[in-house]
Amino acid sequence: MLVRFSQKRRFALLFFGGESMNNSPLYELKEFLDEKVEQFNRPYFIECDPISIPHQFTEKQDIEIAGFLAATIAWGNRKMILRNANRIMELLDHSPYEFIMNSSDDEFQGIGSFVHRTFNSTDLFYFLKALRHIYKNKGGLEAIFSNSQTTDSLQPAIHELHKIFFELPHEKRTERHVSDPYKGSSAKKLNMYLRWMIRKDDNGVDFGIWDSISPSILSCPLDIHSGNVARELGILKRKQNDAKAVAELDVILRSFDAEDPVKYDFALFGLGAIERFC
Repeated sequence: MLVRFSQKRRFALLFFGGESMNNSPLYELKEFLDEKVEQFNRPYFIECDPISIPHQFTEKQDIEIAGFLAATIAWGNRKMILRNANRIMELLDHSPYEFIMNSSDDEFQGIGSFVHRTFNSTDLFYFLKALRHIYKNKGGLEAIFSNSQTTDSLQPAIHELHKIFFELPHEKRTERHVSDPYKGSSAKKLNMYLRWMIRKDDNGVDFGIWDSISPSILSCPLDIHSGNVARELGILKRKQNDAKAVAELDVILRSFDAEDPVKYDFALFGLGAIERFC
């Protein structure tokens, strides 16, 4: 059920007015978002979401790599995202980890052409080389994030991934496809990927296969939908969807649920993209 404008405005005034969680109207906002989490954190959500790509696999490394590549191209039309992400899986013989670990550079280049918006064959070829480098020499994707996490954030770990990912010779253009929060980016796609890998519950959407990292330090994948809804509700003041906005939203969502703050991504995204809340 959509919230009436007057109720949305009431929610917004709570944060701008500085009311505490002990006041019932603010608790009402939390309850509303909790209800939306329950509504959208369901298996049906998988079908039309990029997370459906790693859900094709059962082996940990396949899930990690398929998820990373799907998240990388997760911008634009959702049908096109799914079509092109499935195309990548076809190019990797539906065995992403085995293909990456056992193929030469020549075999990478021989997989054929690929284009998704500004992400093309040159970028995909380098991504495959970088992922091979990470799994052969760095202990895999989980190890990079686990070794670089802090007690309350994974943003330094995203920065570290960016450095390691581009250790090999590459074209400058490819760097745009791995965001760095230290350069002000919201790192939406990587924060989404981390939610997939780390967050766990019994609903079967997120995987929760990285036990070395606590869901409590995850950050919300901030995009136009979640950002606009957060501002409409008054839980985000900053106008830009950037690293500072992510940090601001972290504070509020962690006050709602310190152990699982990023579950509210389901609520914010669902309200914006599906229910057209604002």
